[in-house]
Amino acid sequence: MQKISKLLNDFNELVMFKHSIFSLPFIFIAMVVASDGWFGFELLIMGILAALSARNFAMGFNRYLDRDIDAKNPRTINRPSVDGRLSPNQIYLFTLINALIFIAVAFFVNDLAFYLSIPILVVIGSYSYFKRFSSLAHIILGISLGLAPIAGVVAVSETITLWSIYLSLGVMFWVAGFDLLYSLQDIEVDKELGLHSIPSKFGVEKTMLISKIMHILTIIFWSLFVYEANLGFFGFGAIVASIVMLSYEHYLVNKDFKKIDKAFFTVNGYLGILFFFLIILDVAI
Repeated sequence: MQKISKLLNDFNELVMFKHSIFSLPFIFIAMVVASDGWFGFELLIMGILAALSARNFAMGFNRYLDRDIDAKNPRTINRPSVDGRLSPNQIYLFTLINALIFIAVAFFVNDLAFYLSIPILVVIGSYSYFKRFSSLAHIILGISLGLAPIAGVVAVSETITLWSIYLSLGVMFWVAGFDLLYSLQDIEVDKELGLHSIPSKFGVEKTMLISKIMHILTIIFWSLFVYEANLGFFGFGAIVASIVMLSYEHYLVNKDFKKIDKAFFTVNGYLGILFFFLIILDVAI
């Protein structure tokens, strides 16, 4: 029993399970708006399983592929995929199982979800390859999480609406923007290893400017989402809250690079949760 518990803890650390908070709120925002309220317990369970299995697949695949890179980075050298706690075969099996779970869940949701399941896995798995040859890796990561609202509306209505595209584009630029800030920690390592991150290519100041531009685009697309979805006071309140929290995130990073973790995990985590609850209030009231 103790061995199983340790293995589960190692896998939890491998995929950083608590960071699921970035994608979960937005798939459910899309489901709430698409159903104009409660979408049922069955879709709730399916949505959770789909979001978690897709993210576990993406993280597992990334850790499996990046073992050589992570072993040379002081920030990542203690990951279970590097220090021997989990073998490559264990990580590969974990990744494969989660891919199969995601496809199976999509099959039981509806036909469109099933048809899109494998292309979605290809997209979210491609991030690990892109950073080896292109600075667009940050955008690919953004697209990966940005697919969550699309998945949510497909699950409820078996279609893709314009407002869900706006919401997804907002998520894409939000994630890409904060990933740029997070990547500032690895700027020297990326240069040494020849990885194509925007910080290693353009430097700190330009990276922070690009991140600000992406977060401005985030606000624009989320505003279009609120307008197109015919949301009201609390919907626009979510936009105002996002402006405040993204501004605070950039303030933290500008003030002290040591606060990147706080900006990345704490501020963005609360942003997603607050956005979710304000949209629920808007739909309910």
